[in-house]
Amino acid sequence: MDIWDKLYQAAEKVHHSRVISPFIDAGAVTAALLTKSGNIYGGVCIDTSSSLGMCAKRNAIAHMITNGESRINKIIVVAPDGKTASPCGACREYMMQLDEHSGEIQIMLDYESGKTVLLKELLPNWSEYDRFLQ
Repeated sequence: MDIWDKLYQAAEKVHHSRVISPFIDAGAVTAALLTKSGNIYGGVCIDTSSSLGMCAKRNAIAHMITNGESRINKIIVVAPDGKTASPCGACREYMMQLDEHSGEIQIMLDYESGKTVLLKELLPNWSEYDRFLQ
């Protein structure tokens, strides 16, 4: 079993929609990431009736940071239909801001075909934006 299989299984393990309250649903979208040190962290989306929810990717990243890590090697997102999906724009930006090498994060776009992409390919002009922040 390769690492993408392990990541997919980690995301699938928590992949089930559930109603938390009349205002919150969770688990329709899940994610799992592999850190540079080899640990896997997962997360679920938390959808709220307001804008206070959290994407599965940011939830997994928060789990990683809570455990003292901040460098992602690979990430996979599992949509409600069980197929993989690309991270949303907010999550792409969030990942890119983690460290200077974040552009090298590998993202699984299509688990069935094995198609991956680097984060910097999804945010090709990010370095131009970044220079305004300094």
